[in-house]
Amino acid sequence: MSENSSPELQYLEPKVDVEHRDDGNLVLSSPHPLGQGVAQLGLYLRHWAEAAPDRTFLAERNTDPNGGAWRKVSFGAARSQADAISKALLDRDLGPERPLMILSGNSLKQALLTLGAMQVGIPVAPVSPAYSLMSQDFAKLRHIFDLVCPALIYVEDAAPFAGALESLDLDGVEVLDGCGTAFQDLLATTADARVETAFAGQGPDSVAKYLFTSGSTGLPKGVINTQGMLCSNMQQLQQIWPFLLEQPPVLVDWLPWNHTFGGNIVFNNAMANGGTLYIDGGKPAPGLIDMTADNLRRASPSLYYNVPAGFAALLPFLETDEALRDSFFRDLRLIFYAGAALPQDLWRRMETVSMQSLGRAVPMVSAWGSTETAPMATSVHWAIDRAGVIGLPVPGTEIKMVPNGGKMELRVRGPNVTPGYLKRPDLTAEAFDGEGFYCIGDAGLFADPENPVKGLVFDGRVAEDFKLTTGTWVNSGGLRLAALGAAAPVLQDVVVAGHDRDFVSLLAWPNLVGCQSLSGESDLDAEGAVSSEAVRQHIRDGLGTYNNANPASSTHISRLLLLAEPPAIDANEITDKGYINQRAVLENRGGEVGRLYAETPDADIIVL
Repeated sequence: MSENSSPELQYLEPKVDVEHRDDGNLVLSSPHPLGQGVAQLGLYLRHWAEAAPDRTFLAERNTDPNGGAWRKVSFGAARSQADAISKALLDRDLGPERPLMILSGNSLKQALLTLGAMQVGIPVAPVSPAYSLMSQDFAKLRHIFDLVCPALIYVEDAAPFAGALESLDLDGVEVLDGCGTAFQDLLATTADARVETAFAGQGPDSVAKYLFTSGSTGLPKGVINTQGMLCSNMQQLQQIWPFLLEQPPVLVDWLPWNHTFGGNIVFNNAMANGGTLYIDGGKPAPGLIDMTADNLRRASPSLYYNVPAGFAALLPFLETDEALRDSFFRDLRLIFYAGAALPQDLWRRMETVSMQSLGRAVPMVSAWGSTETAPMATSVHWAIDRAGVIGLPVPGTEIKMVPNGGKMELRVRGPNVTPGYLKRPDLTAEAFDGEGFYCIGDAGLFADPENPVKGLVFDGRVAEDFKLTTGTWVNSGGLRLAALGAAAPVLQDVVVAGHDRDFVSLLAWPNLVGCQSLSGESDLDAEGAVSSEAVRQHIRDGLGTYNNANPASSTHISRLLLLAEPPAIDANEITDKGYINQRAVLENRGGEVGRLYAETPDADIIVL
């Protein structure tokens, strides 16, 4: 057991002002004023390059199991290398209308390239590697390419991306291969006054990056991320979590930088607060989660970020490997989840392994927002004891709560909100209401209606709830969490079906690690998991117990079908963070939904 006994974290005092309007709307805001932040992210790098030049800023290992020691880059080295890259990109005439596009995943080289581009006004468009490596038609990649019109495309290693690159019209576009000598040529460039002039010309309205939403339907949208959005979000984070500046964070993180969680909150947190980011080449997927576990044996985080799917994949390792568990918790001060709702079962299991290692539970908190909000719009900055609480508006940001179909829809306004979508003024106009609040599509409610300072609770997506034939509303998000908790640990995710049907059913994917543990078969694959009687009986027992306590038609689960075929990224069923798009799954898998509601269900259907 670790001897760690870290002091209690210092948070900004939770406060909220609530405006009650005659139309039933509420507007929430923080009485804490937003302080003056920096004008552009590059100023954070330059500050720490002077204040702590030798401190490790970024580190990575090879992605193979024997990746060896961490390769590290200090703040001082990162600043000089970013400046060299800035000059090299400016020499190629990159700029606001000639952006940089990145196809590969997180790496030291990508980080330096991104920093060098953004600080001199060259927008960066990081694209999900899955659009190049897992897609069959490259439709999303071509769509993004046509929107961005990049002057330069970066890939860490061109070989795996050959097919994707061949699908693009690269006339006049330079492709930079990180494995070749060209990247070293960038670093060998001598920065000059042109870099300083371009750096000084950047401000809050400068475009830092284009981040592409996964797209619930259709093709991805390019969310404009300005320097003002990202810098205000870091100022907000520093105000609500003042402990970040007292002790620079140490992060071990896999979250992809083409998403706002990893690319904005995690990466910028390390840079803004003089922290260290160990780039984790793993992810919550079979085989790759082992790499995450190995990295956590070699580097102990002080703040750990993840999505619920990540915690679900990591927990079996923490529960069975004492050395890993103690390395993980040794310096850990705070655990943070976001990106999707966290099942309470995962919360309890995280507390249990924390108690096993430290004799106390490391605090767990969350926040809420989207790509369009930089991403943090609300955050928890006090001790909580359950999942689901998404906090209060951060300083400078307003949350409007609008009655919508029996729920309170949440809308956002503030300096952290996007000005719109790249080359889509029509979508931009649709995304905002008449008062300039961004319509995010999520719902929330007060944790304690009599005491708003207790914060908001996530109440699912407004569009995902549905009615049964009886006219009864089904809370899809709440039911999903309940099912995952009741059947833990054998389900990775579920999709709730039942719109205009007589009863609720589920499509579900197995959690292979959980199924292997339950069945005692270490080589059990997805096909084996869906047919395993031990797994199926565990689901019957768990959901049967749940149904006994929740007999109402809106909460009772009548049938379940386990799916061996994973969700498809080309069909918008899943993002590379593991978030399942309920609507897309139901539309794409109409045959499976039909089987759930057949008059006589087939043998694969688990009837409850």
